[in-house]
Amino acid sequence: MIKTLDKNSSIDEIMLTLNDDGAVIIANLVSDNVVDKISKELRPYYDTQGTKFQDDFNGYTTLRLYTVPGKSRASLGLLAHEKVMEIIGAVLLPHCENFQVGSSTAIEIYPGEKDQELHRDDDDYPKRIPGVEWQVSVLWAFDDFTKENGATRLVPNSHDLRNIENVREDDIVQAVMPKGSALIYMGATIHGGGANKSNLPRGCMISTYSLGWLKQEENHFLSIPREVVDSYPDHIRRLLGYQSHGKSLGTYPGVPGGVWPEDD
Repeated sequence: MIKTLDKNSSIDEIMLTLNDDGAVIIANLVSDNVVDKISKELRPYYDTQGTKFQDDFNGYTTLRLYTVPGKSRASLGLLAHEKVMEIIGAVLLPHCENFQVGSSTAIEIYPGEKDQELHRDDDDYPKRIPGVEWQVSVLWAFDDFTKENGATRLVPNSHDLRNIENVREDDIVQAVMPKGSALIYMGATIHGGGANKSNLPRGCMISTYSLGWLKQEENHFLSIPREVVDSYPDHIRRLLGYQSHGKSLGTYPGVPGGVWPEDD
């Protein structure tokens, strides 16, 4: 099973579970109103773009949206949630000067969808450094996650880099959790969406956070209009990649230190 902790749990307790198991659930981290507002902002995009990325991996009874910060301003509160930032920092900052959002995706799994293929979120990166996580993923439940409606399937402790082909069905557990909860898991943890055997869809938002010196999965500079990014707070712009890593990576000529100007 995936251990569920209270939203008031200490960072030390959360990190102990995350490091040991490769995943942890923090129950009721935000209110229903918060996730309902994001869902409402995403609805028009789901209705017009949601089927665009359907395929064997993403499913054919699933709606999916990429670059959520460019579609829902309310989502920024989850993207930079204070407790989540502490957790991500505890994992990544020992190996970088700053971390960044690699991707942010909204997903609705509808009745009839099958189990998604098991995978690792950080398999896009072709190399590994022992003891270094490339990224951390945070899944926010926009509905109650149950075994029946496709709660995410995970293999506890699989951030040990075991071969996915050797995973057995009884190695897999589901992240059952109430609406407004967050499932946090290492980029190397094996997981996949679950089959929805209920009568209603279940939705979520998944954001990945990667080391600041890695290339981001999504190109936010092209996918989010510049005028939209300009309207965001400084810490959000930086999370989206508008900052350098150190004094040389990602610099922009004419900008002191190669970083996005601070808010006035």
